[in-house]
Amino acid sequence: MKALGLIVEYNPFHNGHLYHLQQSRAVTGREYVICVMSGNFIQRGEPALVNKWARARMALLSGVDLVLELPAVYAVSSAEFFAYGAVKILDSLGIVDSICFGSESGRIEDLDFIAGIVSEEPEPYKLFLKENLDKGLSFPAAREAALKSYLASGPKSCDDIRSLLNSSNNILGIEYLKALKRLKSRIKPHTIRRISNSYHTGELTGAISSATAIRKNIFDSVSLPEKAKFFHTMPESSISVLKEEFKNGTGPVFSSSFDLILLSILRKTPVEFIRKLPYVTEGLENRIKLAAETSGTLNEMIDKIATRRYPRTRIQRILFSLLSGLTDEEFNEFNTSGGPQYIRVLGFNEKGKEMLSSINRDSSLPVIVKTADFKHSKNQLLRRMLEIESMATDIYVLGYPNPKFRYAGQEFTQNVVRV
Repeated sequence: MKALGLIVEYNPFHNGHLYHLQQSRAVTGREYVICVMSGNFIQRGEPALVNKWARARMALLSGVDLVLELPAVYAVSSAEFFAYGAVKILDSLGIVDSICFGSESGRIEDLDFIAGIVSEEPEPYKLFLKENLDKGLSFPAAREAALKSYLASGPKSCDDIRSLLNSSNNILGIEYLKALKRLKSRIKPHTIRRISNSYHTGELTGAISSATAIRKNIFDSVSLPEKAKFFHTMPESSISVLKEEFKNGTGPVFSSSFDLILLSILRKTPVEFIRKLPYVTEGLENRIKLAAETSGTLNEMIDKIATRRYPRTRIQRILFSLLSGLTDEEFNEFNTSGGPQYIRVLGFNEKGKEMLSSINRDSSLPVIVKTADFKHSKNQLLRRMLEIESMATDIYVLGYPNPKFRYAGQEFTQNVVRV
């Protein structure tokens, strides 16, 4: 049995995702599809529009066979660690021989060329990178400048590098390829060129629109009408799931739902503890503390903290770590201990059930179907990773519009989605 692996967020599942799923199947010729999906918080450090079980259902209803969760420790992380965590899970399953990701480039050879450089880090490249970081550039900008300097006399032009590294999906694709090299994986990578729009486009652009535009449209609406503007951008099955979640009051969830929670926690948290969070360096803890004490909303606070060197996404990831209790020391320990400690099943169909039999037999990591069974695991790192996941969910549900569903412990009581 050989399967195709996809790394996704599905926030929410829309026509562009359906296109990627269908094209990935066609390109690889694989009948079985496994997705590794972010949980209740996504890579940018924001809460997902609806919870992970609802988004798993969307995926399964649209043709995915098995949905696995990317632990929050890696889901809410930089592109490098997000990619490493997801690829590590796919590589550990024992049945995935292909992955396929969307990219603005659509050229796997170009992305792999860059991945080889940033993976091997030749000495001249490392020196260029350090010089640019010392100038105060953000890591993505410093890396782009270092690559341009390193390749100045090579076959790739500066314009080639700029176009590759200025696009978020290209950057993620490079990190997927880098992770495959790091793991010495036998999984073969493929890429599908994105169509129609930019990843962060805020306006609806037709039948295939960005998830950002869909979320913005929902945020700007007072309620979900019977025929909303964005409905034509999503499969009917996804719309049905959204309607059900909104009707129950378990969605939508937005960052603004956590304004008071985060401001109150930050105001009473000592600077010394903020300093211990992942991605906090160079006195950033003082900037965060001051902004929390002088801001009335989360958005205002982030605006005061963010700079060219410290972009909003980095600040949002720091705030997630504060909510979940993840420290930089723990994050480093997870990374030096092999990354993800388990395979968490969110949902499956009949073909997914068939794959689970093979995974249970061949996987190098324990498979979790009932989280309660692993609550007292003897593996301390597994237990701690699951505790962080549980805390993330306990915080996430506080953003539900309906207070009836804001109770804690849902990580251990929600059933796996079966379609």
